[in-house]
Amino acid sequence: MNWFEAAFLGLIQGLTEFLPISSSAHLFVVGKFLPSGADPGAAFTAVSQLGTETAVVVFFWRDIVRIIKAWFGSLRGRVPRTDPDVRMGWLIIVGSLPIALLGVVFAHHIESTLRNLWLVATTLIVFGLILAVADSVASQKRELKDLSVKHGIIYGFAQALALIPGVSRSGGTITAGLLMGYTRESAARYSFLLAIPAVFGSGFYELYKIVSGHENAEGPFGIGETILATVIAFGVGYLIIGWFLKFISTKSFRPFVWYRIGLGLLLYILLGFNVITPD
Repeated sequence: MNWFEAAFLGLIQGLTEFLPISSSAHLFVVGKFLPSGADPGAAFTAVSQLGTETAVVVFFWRDIVRIIKAWFGSLRGRVPRTDPDVRMGWLIIVGSLPIALLGVVFAHHIESTLRNLWLVATTLIVFGLILAVADSVASQKRELKDLSVKHGIIYGFAQALALIPGVSRSGGTITAGLLMGYTRESAARYSFLLAIPAVFGSGFYELYKIVSGHENAEGPFGIGETILATVIAFGVGYLIIGWFLKFISTKSFRPFVWYRIGLGLLLYILLGFNVITPD
């Protein structure tokens, strides 16, 4: 049964990672309704995200290779530091610092205290409303070429909010981008690129803990089941990236806002009637 559950959770991870609805919250909630009823755990969540983040690397492969080449070229003096790809490389590094620092400082709370469905329900609703406001007031005049160091840092702290289940990595960064005047597609693209260092760093660290038998990496799934979920997450996530970018190029984030609010209210009801437990 664990293999089926792991595969199903991999599907959920792939479907929700790039949408502003919080994949970590969905894995936590869905786990409650599976036969085992077990919390997949922070380690399983982080490792399965390696699949969806690999999908980002494949989808944006040409952009990523170009940015890396330009960045290293600038270190050797072969490419001007004012080159857009060089700037993007530095901005991704700068924007990754907040989540790296806060992830280390609050690691214990992320793996324990913050994994509470009352908190998840609240963050789903609150940050859903913030996304609604951002989407309605955004001027959408800025493109990625307009990205500054200040904005990169703001993006970084917005991404760090995703350490709290229910906030959503893409939701937090996209909301910040909209509030700073970036177009929906530009905000989403930078959100995807910015997540690469953080997700791979966290995912490989948790994978190491699972393989080495670290006590904080214990969960209902073994390494084989976790890898299965990661592979499924990759395939589904790759399809979702293309669909999502096309969707937001012509439509608003309103459907995701209503979904977040509806799911948050449903969790309040289920928790209030003791249908599910908060942790």
